[in-house]
Amino acid sequence: MQQDLQTHKPGAADRPYQGVGYYGQPALKASPFGWKTSGYIFLAGMSGSAQILGTAADLFGGPGMEKTARNARHVAMIGATLGPLLLIGDLHTPSRWYNMLRIFRRTSPMSIGSYILSGFGAFSAVTAAADWIGMKRVARVTQVPAALAGAGMSVYTAALLSSTSTPLWAAAPRLLAVRFGSSAMACGAAALSLGERIDGRPGNAERLDRVAMVASAVDLAASLASRREYEADHVAAPLEQGALGAVHKIGAIAVGAGIPLVCHAINAGRRRPSAALSVLGSLAVLAGGMALRTAILRAGNRSAERPADYFRFARTPPNTLNERKRTLLPDTAARRVLP
Repeated sequence: MQQDLQTHKPGAADRPYQGVGYYGQPALKASPFGWKTSGYIFLAGMSGSAQILGTAADLFGGPGMEKTARNARHVAMIGATLGPLLLIGDLHTPSRWYNMLRIFRRTSPMSIGSYILSGFGAFSAVTAAADWIGMKRVARVTQVPAALAGAGMSVYTAALLSSTSTPLWAAAPRLLAVRFGSSAMACGAAALSLGERIDGRPGNAERLDRVAMVASAVDLAASLASRREYEADHVAAPLEQGALGAVHKIGAIAVGAGIPLVCHAINAGRRRPSAALSVLGSLAVLAGGMALRTAILRAGNRSAERPADYFRFARTPPNTLNERKRTLLPDTAARRVLP
């Protein structure tokens, strides 16, 4: 053996490896979610919250809110129709939708979301059809489960994103749900307010504007809290820098929450609220709602491509705002497919 070592001559096997290694490579695979998924999440939240508001208007709003309830059912049907088309288009294979409905897992946000969407679409369709043909009693019964499913539509996508290993999505699950839910409620109220303005019912529009104002305030507060959470977990950079940072800070926060708060607050202090401010606030809410979903999805994908963010996040112990145990598996980041 000693003789072999003495006669050994350095060769190719002894040279240090000079090729590409794992250092600096992404530990996760970014999700395939694009604009279709962003559009679906926006429509799902808006239509779900519109159904909630329409049910509340029908049950507690009195005779003056009957047409508001009908408009809400129409908005819900638009979301229940266009949203799944965007979703199935993003899944690429329509049979995946059928496969997701074959089983039910109470621990899977994807499985639960599939049934929430299916139930919302079915009950919303029955409610809208019954209202259209004059079967008011049937509509008043089926609108209740439609509204319950609408509540799930407003927030379940946040739970689904948070259950992945993508750092930005998993960092603040509860706050992400609050942001999606409050933004969805503001968007639903804004869409219905615009309909009331078009139909010449400014009084109803003012009620809806107040709902949008409160929801926007909650959204703004959750946005600020989320930022602190992201910074504490070292995952804030994709949502704060570059073009996505501008979309988030200007589009989602300033336009989506700031402008509506100012417009509706001014109108709330006036004897004769301005229709122009009401319309401006409603349009800003809708634009900001879409900007929020776009920024969150794209920034999440970018955070998955930043290995330093992932490893820092995986080593960070839970803080007081997020006591959830993080068990992140590198090979599961993009296995999740949105229903």
